[in-house]
Amino acid sequence: MPKDDTRRDHIHVSDNPADFAHWPAGLEAEMRASFDNGCVGNLLVSETDRVRVWHLALAPGQRLGFHRHVNPYFWSALTDGRARAYFSDGRIAETGYHKGQTRHYHYGPGEFMLHSLENIGADALCFTTVEFLDGLNPVLPVPESARLRSKG
Repeated sequence: MPKDDTRRDHIHVSDNPADFAHWPAGLEAEMRASFDNGCVGNLLVSETDRVRVWHLALAPGQRLGFHRHVNPYFWSALTDGRARAYFSDGRIAETGYHKGQTRHYHYGPGEFMLHSLENIGADALCFTTVEFLDGLNPVLPVPESARLRSKG
């Protein structure tokens, strides 16, 4: 597949309350409070000066809170499943995933995607996400609580 450096995956943050009227109560406030959340998975398992590698595992009915992607990344599905995503422009999208499916994203200066992901399937939904830290935007901080801790 040819590389497409012109595609951008930016999603704006709507200021219109009507865009969120169909969301469950409290989600819009959570989204706005999570603007600087750089935890794009449940667990940061590896980090260098160039990449962060995340694991994301959601049990049926579980939701990863709102987080913001600011630099190029990709995810690969480790399981089949279905998810519902809430996006900062007010959209809700339901998507099916298959094991091995991979998707790449790119953001230009000042661009990002702020969203949440909920497992609406019957089985665990698992992904590996790799963020490239040498993108065009400042890297978002990650708290120690999101990092894999060594045993011992």
